Amino acid sequence: MKRRDLLAALAAAALASARASAQAPPKMLRVGLAALVPRADPQWTAFEKRMAELGHEKGKDFALEFIQAKSFEDYPPVYAELARRKVDIFVTIGGEPPLRAALAAAGTLPIVMLAVDFDPFEKGYVAGLARPGGNVTGIFVRQLELAAKRVELTREALPKARTLGLFWDATSRDQAAAAATAARSLGFEPRLIEVSGEPPDYAGALGQMADAPGEPIMIGAGGVFIRDRAAIMSLLLARRTPAISAFREFVEAGALMSYGVDNFALLRDAAGYVDRIARGAKPAELPIEQPAHFHLALNLKTAERLGIALPSLLTLRADEVIE
Repeated sequence: MKRRDLLAALAAAALASARASAQAPPKMLRVGLAALVPRADPQWTAFEKRMAELGHEKGKDFALEFIQAKSFEDYPPVYAELARRKVDIFVTIGGEPPLRAALAAAGTLPIVMLAVDFDPFEKGYVAGLARPGGNVTGIFVRQLELAAKRVELTREALPKARTLGLFWDATSRDQAAAAATAARSLGFEPRLIEVSGEPPDYAGALGQMADAPGEPIMIGAGGVFIRDRAAIMSLLLARRTPAISAFREFVEAGALMSYGVDNFALLRDAAGYVDRIARGAKPAELPIEQPAHFHLALNLKTAERLGIALPSLLTLRADEVIE
């Protein structure tokens, strides 16, 4: 074959390949996620929006396979179902139950975790934060330190308070213990209030504060609590009880104050991990990140309703104020 004919044949083949590639549908990236918080919650939209910004368009080449877990016991069958759907990457959020379930179902599938309620290194899920090893990476929130900081902020906001109720459940026991230690050092009488059952008996749990009307209650970081924030705040506001939470969503629902991570920002960061893994990065080599900024939110409407005058310096430091 003459050189001219060879070049023409090669050009034609390249053109045909390009046309075939253009016509072929893009590979669908399927991400499996289970959570206690329902699918309609805006945080999942934030995740999908960030995925789109990174080049993964919902319905075109990206799908979020989401199943709501009704309780912690739901996680193993739910993640097994997600594995049967042939997802490419698992995402887990919150405490250990979803991560354990994902690990049991994943095989070699990559897992992006948001370890909000536990230390993944201390618990043995990763070999280290800088090099996790295995198929798990993601974000780690030092919730015990944040729990102690929330107690400090509570003392600053409510200098006359004497008793501090501490809501905890199966995933937030350690947070309550850390908060109780900080509370004693700051002159509070801590009361550890376990919330159990499904649905949880919040009204019954509040019976432990019957002799301390108007004293604050701190709500630990946990998927059940954020799912039930409207019901919790309805009870607390009816009792004129100031609430302090780990999540700003509680402040929107009527809590006096929150201090902790921004869930929307966490999910945007999780999307970044998913994107890198989808493009070939190995979870074993992706360092586990820790948030550097924590969000302080205040609800001045609630403060006025409860007759609380928040210190002006605290208000000035807030990242968000609802008036």
